Amino acid sequence: MPSAKPPAPPSTRLTLRRPAVPPKAAPAPAAPAAAPAAAQTERLNKRMAGLGLCSRREADDWIARGWVRVNGQVAAMGLQVGPSDRIEVDRQAQGQQQQQVTILLHKPMGYVSGQAEDGHTPAVALIGPRTHWKGDASRLRFAPAQLKGLAPCGRLDIDSVGLLVLTQDGRVARQLIGEDSGVDKEYLVRVQYGGVAADVQAAFPREGLARLRHGLSLDGQALKPAQVEWQNPEQLRFVLREGKKRQIRRMCELVGLKVVGLKRIRIGRVTLGHLPAGQWRYLGPDERF
Repeated sequence: MPSAKPPAPPSTRLTLRRPAVPPKAAPAPAAPAAAPAAAQTERLNKRMAGLGLCSRREADDWIARGWVRVNGQVAAMGLQVGPSDRIEVDRQAQGQQQQQVTILLHKPMGYVSGQAEDGHTPAVALIGPRTHWKGDASRLRFAPAQLKGLAPCGRLDIDSVGLLVLTQDGRVARQLIGEDSGVDKEYLVRVQYGGVAADVQAAFPREGLARLRHGLSLDGQALKPAQVEWQNPEQLRFVLREGKKRQIRRMCELVGLKVVGLKRIRIGRVTLGHLPAGQWRYLGPDERF
C-alpha cells in the first residue's frame, strides 16, 4: 500500500499566513471617515455672522430673545449647526436691525478712536445734535438711543484726523474690520525727510518709495502691498488694505520719513467729502463701503 502524502513544508505555511494582498478588512475603519462631517459644524452665532445676518454679539442677543429658529425649533444658546441646517430670524430682529445707524465722523486731533485712555476723550463723545452736520442729506434725526452700542470700526490715532466710522450694525463692523475684510482706506500724509520740510519728494530716494509700497515688516510680519505715491512735493497718498496700530507712521519711520500730518479721506467707496472737522453725518441708505 502506498505511503500517505507528506505534509506541506514549513515555508509554505508561512507564505499562507503572509498574503501578498491585504485582506478586505485592512482598509481604515468607518469611524475616522465620519470625522470630517462632524468638523463642519460650528456655533450658531458664528454661522449667522458668516452668512452676513448680523454680528456674533447681535446673534447671541437674538438667540436669547427667542428670535432665531433652526429647522423650525427655537434655538438654544451655544447650539452647533451644520451646513444643511435651516436658520430663520424673526421679523422683530430684522426690524431692530433696520433701526441701527452708521455714523461718519470727521475726527479732529486730540480724540481717541475707542475707549477713553490717559485722560483723552473718545470720539463718540462728539456725536450729538449740536455737531450733526447741516449738510447731511439723510432724513434721519438724532436720538439718544443711537449711542447705545455705537462703536468705532478701525483705528485713527489721537494725532490723526479724518474719516472715522462708528456703527451699531455688526454687519458693517465685520465688513470693515473683520478678519476677511478687503475694504481699502485712503490717507493723505504730510512728511519730512531729515531736515528737509520743503520739496521732500526731490530729496527722498526712489528706493524708499518702493519699500513703502512693498517690502516692509511690522511686529515680525510682512505688510501687504500698499499703494503709495506723491500727492504733492510734501505729501504722500497711501491706500492700505490692513490697519496695524500706527501703521503709516511706523512705515515712514522705517524709511527715514517723519509724519507731520495724517488725514484719512476714504474708506471703501465712502469719502470724507466736505464734512467739517468735529461734525458727523449718517451713512446714507444708498451708500455702500
